Amino acid sequence: MLLTLLKSLLVIFMTLILRVLYDTLSCYWLTPRRIKKIMAGQGVTGPKPRLLTGNILEISAMVSQSVSKDCDSIHHDIVGRLLPHYVTWSKQYGKRFIVWNGTDPRLCITETELIKELLMKHNSGYARHMVECTSRLVERLRKEIEEGGGEVEIGEEMHQLTADIISRTEFGSSFEKGKELFNHLTVLQRRCAQATRHLCFPGSRFLPSKYNREIKSLKKEVERLLIEIIQSRRDCAEMGRSSSHGDDLLGLLLNEMDSHKNNNNDNNNLQLIMDECKTFFFAGHETTALLLTWTMMLLADNPRWQENVRDEIRDVCGCDGLPSVDQLSKLTSLNKVINESLRLYPPATLLPRMAFEDIKLGDLTIPKGLSIWIPVLAIHHSEELWGKDANEFNPERFGGKPFAPGRHFIPFAAGPRNCIGQSFAMMEAKIILATLISKFNFAISNNYRHAPIVVLTIKPKYGVQVILKPLDS
Repeated sequence: MLLTLLKSLLVIFMTLILRVLYDTLSCYWLTPRRIKKIMAGQGVTGPKPRLLTGNILEISAMVSQSVSKDCDSIHHDIVGRLLPHYVTWSKQYGKRFIVWNGTDPRLCITETELIKELLMKHNSGYARHMVECTSRLVERLRKEIEEGGGEVEIGEEMHQLTADIISRTEFGSSFEKGKELFNHLTVLQRRCAQATRHLCFPGSRFLPSKYNREIKSLKKEVERLLIEIIQSRRDCAEMGRSSSHGDDLLGLLLNEMDSHKNNNNDNNNLQLIMDECKTFFFAGHETTALLLTWTMMLLADNPRWQENVRDEIRDVCGCDGLPSVDQLSKLTSLNKVINESLRLYPPATLLPRMAFEDIKLGDLTIPKGLSIWIPVLAIHHSEELWGKDANEFNPERFGGKPFAPGRHFIPFAAGPRNCIGQSFAMMEAKIILATLISKFNFAISNNYRHAPIVVLTIKPKYGVQVILKPLDS
């Protein structure tokens, strides 16, 4: 009897071992080789991958070398600095090639018609908070300038401002806890970016390394704070202190969840709400803060455009420069500047997509399991698409009818899966910029060092120092 039981357990154990071995072999060898063969048959190749690490070490070495020195001056020819591997391999293999992220093959495409097909086919209360938070920033900056001079690190100011706005729009009365939460999320983003440099071997993210342990701890703390905020909001509604969960983003999500209440799915709904809150943070905070920072730098370096936008704001919004939501669409020069800023410094250098089934993309057959890599930064700086001045600041390129945003301007992606916070981010950016431009003149400080880097998003390595000078009201 015991012998029979042991034999049965041994059979089960061996079956599990064989299944794990097969799944591992399939994931890390059979599937990648199948994809490689299919793509090679269509003439799509790329740099030869190393065992297990693929092309990660080559990419890391190229990027480390390209960003080791700061720029000699303010210029926007940054593709070779931030995507040196793309520049090297696109010259060698053309507009479509395979890069290996460890054992994971990724198809890089820059043909805009294929990208459009991939993205499109296969895939008012807030404004009040924005105006109030920006007005408080203006008053604080005026006092600081009076007391200690006019130099300001505008990047840090924009991060604090957008964190304040998103905390109030997402969590309302719980915004202090929201700011604490966002501080953790900011650190988590930084640690995740650092950890990606060490993902050379399959399964690296499961090892108890320093970065992985800290990431795990931060994730737990983020979820603890979110659960605390959500539970507090629920308790207030259940105890009759409020008739609903509120009209901020969290309240709207909780009200929607209650209207489709299903106790069996409560945990899933809670996780969904937490995921939405985290997504909205990156969409409404990180993206907008960087858009504002780079736009302020560009306007500080281009005083003629700064004055043009200021004149337009005064014509449309009056002397106080505080725009209403209805007036935002009339700020056409500001909109051109924002678009040009997003073209030169898009929030993300790369846009990933995954084929979850075999698909036909133009003349290519894309096998299930192949990652598709769209180098947004390279497309935005392509002379073939934008002309000889592709690396220059020229907002007028967005003024004519020939401009086709769906083709080769993709800062927020396109199609049904594009950025969840695009409308929020654009409204926020216009309100903040219109207010600041109408209240201050700004110029580049001599202390500014132009050195864009990638930490998941494109950031200024040393911040952006500008000289602010208050304008008469």
